[in-house]
Amino acid sequence: MNLFESVVCSRRDFLRSTGTGLGMLAMPSLLQASDSPLTPKNSHFPPRAKHVIHIYLNGGPSQVDTWDPKPELTRWSGKRLPLGNLTTERKTGVALASPFRFDQYGDSGLWCSELFQKTAAEHADRICVIRSMYANTPNHEQSMRLMNTGDERLSRPSYGSWLTYGLGCENQSLPGFVVLCPGLPVADSSNWRSAFLPGIFQGTHLDTRKTKVTELIANIQNSRLDSVTQRRQLDLLTALNLRHQETRKEDADLEARIQSFELAYRMQIQATDALDITKETKKVQEMYGADTVHGRQLLIARRLIERGVRVVQCYHGNGQPWDSHGQIAREHGKLGREADGPISALITDLSRLGLLDETLVICGGEFGRTPAVEIPLTSNSQPTGRDHNHYGFTVWLAGGGVKAGMAYGHTDEFGYQAVENRVHVHDLHATMLHLMGFNHEQLTYQHAGRDFRLTDVHGRVVKEIIA
Repeated sequence: MNLFESVVCSRRDFLRSTGTGLGMLAMPSLLQASDSPLTPKNSHFPPRAKHVIHIYLNGGPSQVDTWDPKPELTRWSGKRLPLGNLTTERKTGVALASPFRFDQYGDSGLWCSELFQKTAAEHADRICVIRSMYANTPNHEQSMRLMNTGDERLSRPSYGSWLTYGLGCENQSLPGFVVLCPGLPVADSSNWRSAFLPGIFQGTHLDTRKTKVTELIANIQNSRLDSVTQRRQLDLLTALNLRHQETRKEDADLEARIQSFELAYRMQIQATDALDITKETKKVQEMYGADTVHGRQLLIARRLIERGVRVVQCYHGNGQPWDSHGQIAREHGKLGREADGPISALITDLSRLGLLDETLVICGGEFGRTPAVEIPLTSNSQPTGRDHNHYGFTVWLAGGGVKAGMAYGHTDEFGYQAVENRVHVHDLHATMLHLMGFNHEQLTYQHAGRDFRLTDVHGRVVKEIIA
């Protein structure tokens, strides 16, 4: 009897002797379906949404240049604002009127600037704009962690990890949480890590600057072994790891590694298929603008949730592209042209496939920008940019049980801070969890002697925006 047969038989003898009834099952089933942490689970109550696609405009898009028009900025342009300047990161000066034209769209009359004209023109009556978001700090790293993990300072599980921990994944051959980003945002992987949750719930990052499937996921295909031989090799490795784990049951890293080997094997066919956008019609590819990075990754996002992935995050670019401290007209104008068409295509496509009702689409950044112009560090530069602003900004949602064609909350007359129906990031998370079928106060995980949750000790469900 060789080592593989010895280990497998020992494992089967153990299972048979425990009376579990699993002893007669083949080794490949030991870590699949019923044993996998990603097995689909029931939520606290019937969900409105099954999936999340988060379009992250990293860097902080300006609310007063996108979805929150402020005519007073035009009237006060070039003058000191009467309410004074709130402290953010850098010195600001006079009011800066938006260089972008605003119009009303749809039967709802939703206001939007020309930056997202196509999205608004085609989907205003499907979108809910929250104009009264606010966060805690004006720094990218902290605010991005807050938006993604509920804590701006400490290493905490991302909301994608919480959702896959609570719900599992509908497709056992794909990760439950996928992150599409051409490069890395600030604070890099802390935006999607699982922290003290089991490692299987961490986001899987794909660098969407790469166009070949074999480059998007390194080593996705084994060039030396066929699938049968790989299965035998993995069975031996699994058996050895399980024997090793029997005396180390509390080792979360070991469990995560065992699960990762199994998932990686199953991904070879499913992931290759999901990431291959050439299988889409030419018409669909052109609708998304799939020859661009943002268009390509939003099409991949749709293909992933179509195959049962729970959460997909799509970052617009490397670092913080929406961080327009300089020329707001040129920089935001370029970014809007890149993002608008693919975002509109995504909503159109989700609706066409009957997926919009069960998919919560979220779009926004970690904070907004100041209505007052930022004073450049060099005095020779003409001030035409905006500083960070966490006191008031905009996030919009669509699908997944959200009221359509409405704007919720208000910032002040200049767009500095949220003043009516204020929505903190914790409130947004509580609402997201609610739409996915969870009471945010009850989705917990015990760590270091206490129960943790995504919203910590905060958060309220914004019921006014739920259909």
